[in-house]
Amino acid sequence: MPKVLIMSDSHGLTEEILEIKNRHDIDHMIHCGDSELEMDTPEMAKFLKVGGNCDFDDRYPDEQVHSVDGLHIFITHGHLHDVKSNLMKLSYRAEENSAKVICYGHTHIAGAQKVADQLFINPGSVRLPRNRPEKTYALMEWESKDNISITFFSLSGEQVKELSYTTTLS
Repeated sequence: MPKVLIMSDSHGLTEEILEIKNRHDIDHMIHCGDSELEMDTPEMAKFLKVGGNCDFDDRYPDEQVHSVDGLHIFITHGHLHDVKSNLMKLSYRAEENSAKVICYGHTHIAGAQKVADQLFINPGSVRLPRNRPEKTYALMEWESKDNISITFFSLSGEQVKELSYTTTLS
């Protein structure tokens, strides 16, 4: 069962990123931008990463598409897709890339939702959360496209149960 760590908007944190990376037994890691770190720092090692509006290392790509066990994942920060207004532009861009899972940040609002046949995941922020007190990140895991679960955790590693989400993409 693949496990993907999803994080965003860490805004300069270093020790906390390393702590989260070491906390879970994970197969893949995604950072949805606004790390405010250089692309090749030890903290960002092994992350699939994109640049956000607060990242000034121009080596970060604006978006990436990655496939894990046949599940196509579109990764972006979201500021270039107006995610603070709605998810339509982001949805279209993911569709252009044949991605069913969309990981993004920018809003600092943690949540997961399925819209039509796409799964949107915003891990929130591990530094400056909005709409809730917990600083959050997420883990996505699945046995098949019929059982995909997203579990949110606080910075300290406690599960944020009310944000947990399970869905299907078949």
